[in-house]
Amino acid sequence: MEAILQADLSKVRAPSGGDRVYKDECIYSFQTPESEGGLYISLNSFVGLGPDYLSLHHQKTGETLYLHVTRTKKPPAPQPEGEAPPAKKPTRLALGVEGGFDGGAEPEVEWAESHQIVVMPTKAAVPYPNADLPQKMKEVVEGVLAAPTASKAEAVVAWEGDKRPVSRHAENLRQVNNGVRIPPSGWKCKKCDLTSNLWLNLTDGSILCGRRYFDGSGGNNHAVKHYERHRYPLAVKLGTITSAGGDVYSYAEDDMVEDPKLAQHLQHFGINIASMTKTDATMTELEIEANMKLSDWSIIQEAGQQLTPCYGPGYTGLVNLGNSCYLNSVVQVLFSLDEFKQRYYARAEEVLAGGPPVANNDFTMQMCKLSVGLISGRHSKPPTDEPANEGADNNKQTNTQKGIRAAMFKMLIGKGHVEFSSNRQQDASEFLLHLLATIQRTDRALAESDSLSLVSLFQFQVEERIQCMESGQVRYVTREDSVWRLPVSIDDATNKSQYKKWVKKKAKLRAAKERIKPEDEVRAEVPFAACLMRFESPVELSDFYSTAVNEISLASKTSRFATFPEYLILQMNRFFIGDDWTPQKYDVEIVGIPEELDITSLRGRGLQPDEEELPEGDAPPTDPEPVAVEIDEGIVMQLVSMGFDVEGCKKAVFHTKNRGVEPAMNWVLEHMGDPGQYTPVILCIFIFAYPFKLHVCLHIPVIFSKPFCVAVIFSNPL
Repeated sequence: MEAILQADLSKVRAPSGGDRVYKDECIYSFQTPESEGGLYISLNSFVGLGPDYLSLHHQKTGETLYLHVTRTKKPPAPQPEGEAPPAKKPTRLALGVEGGFDGGAEPEVEWAESHQIVVMPTKAAVPYPNADLPQKMKEVVEGVLAAPTASKAEAVVAWEGDKRPVSRHAENLRQVNNGVRIPPSGWKCKKCDLTSNLWLNLTDGSILCGRRYFDGSGGNNHAVKHYERHRYPLAVKLGTITSAGGDVYSYAEDDMVEDPKLAQHLQHFGINIASMTKTDATMTELEIEANMKLSDWSIIQEAGQQLTPCYGPGYTGLVNLGNSCYLNSVVQVLFSLDEFKQRYYARAEEVLAGGPPVANNDFTMQMCKLSVGLISGRHSKPPTDEPANEGADNNKQTNTQKGIRAAMFKMLIGKGHVEFSSNRQQDASEFLLHLLATIQRTDRALAESDSLSLVSLFQFQVEERIQCMESGQVRYVTREDSVWRLPVSIDDATNKSQYKKWVKKKAKLRAAKERIKPEDEVRAEVPFAACLMRFESPVELSDFYSTAVNEISLASKTSRFATFPEYLILQMNRFFIGDDWTPQKYDVEIVGIPEELDITSLRGRGLQPDEEELPEGDAPPTDPEPVAVEIDEGIVMQLVSMGFDVEGCKKAVFHTKNRGVEPAMNWVLEHMGDPGQYTPVILCIFIFAYPFKLHVCLHIPVIFSKPFCVAVIFSNPL
């Protein structure tokens, strides 16, 4: 055996800083070290392999040496009689990480881990540790065991609040030489008698109390008033300073920030950061405490509800990775459809066997892996009643309905996307469109012209009827979409008066710095029928150019279905553009949603015999009035909320002539690499040779530079 290992030593290597070590899950399946048979980790490419895929990987790559890792559950430590120990309170504003909210995690289990080196194709095994192994082999194995798992390295295991930005004031912060020296303890507000929630201004060394909270607790606002008077931007909370840093707030940026030079700034006032210890609650701890008071975490987990678990094929759950509810809900729905089962589940073995060795980076292979995990029932087995004890087959006890982790799939589908590659919460409909676009691109790349188009299952044609109110003539336009969006309006709320009263009361409570009790909140209740009626009703267009009367006139637009899809996805469109032009979302409850919905009355009819069609043509090029470039801000907002750059979204909506979200999104995806794609869109007035004729057009930097546009304007005076 030693001779065999010596012969294959040239094929192994220790992981370096840039390597991802997939030692927690198979790249072809959801087999883990806790599963029956354990997990095999390549000592060259560092991918994890279940027993069913070990030989396949060896055949594809020629790799021969693998580390076999198995974990068995240790017997639980005997609990003393009496009450169970209290649950640990969260110490971090996080979900699914150590010290954070548990997110419904299972009670902590201790595992016994064993290792052996396996040589392929004979599967001969050498236990590890082993004193007779070559030194290089020991270094490689120790490197694999010490390396972080790929899921942690990709930061998809859990969610944690956004990292604090580095303050723009930190680098060149002005500090007053006023001789102030801060003692290591015994602090008190300069303006009152408070001795907690104290902030040290890093410019002049003033110690002042923090803001007063809504419930009347906290400080007396002396620190913020000091900023309003002197405009000194940065302050650090006393009691949170340790050798690792402290809580720094930027009044100028109105946010918690990082100060890379905090040690230097504190030294100015005689504070040695290395000797400081924590004596007060950090802002994160205070926020966690507030979250626990505002909403009981157990309510989110349906605590106290008697739920009947389901097991078997098609009944496998997905573990919440901390922010992946949007992903979990979408893929569960898609893989319940026969067409998705046929494309990915029925062909899974063929695709996994014939695909590239790096299955973790192949979209189709990961979709097949996910389909098998969700549909096969391998990971949805009822728990056994056998107690865990020495000599028992503890592996069988792990076959409970704990669900599977789609971490590898989440990392791949979000790669390169601003939002879906992050750990922030997302919108399910936006993710669905992103997933369908990825499926479409993959199909095109594979040139599977004879394959079933999964994207077409959701696509439908929208018929838009525009009628000129001046002439009565009409125009019919069709566009493609994949999601039926019903508009939601607060004006349709059945409890509108109560809601408005609550909004006023809430504003008064905030102004008085009084606490707002969650149980007092009033949500607007909007009937589904009202949303449907808004879709059915005509929309007024005030700036429609009518080719019938050759001028701007009023028009009405109605939308209907020109075609119906096989599966209709309905989104209650709660998004709207706020007064500050930022996307916002109505906090409303949709009530009265029917289980069955007949929309045959919404089928478009096309041009009718008694209707006269508007003449073809656009506004004349010598129109005497400036013509504004129309960009549908609603479409731009929806694209931006999906994570695309706002300037690229504006270009996409312009080039696709406001035809809808899907055409614009496809345009963005096709032009992501174009030069100038993310430079600002500028509206320029171009003055041509026609005397006194102004024309407004969209300036795209990839076509014209800004200096060129300015030169054109000023070199062509009226």
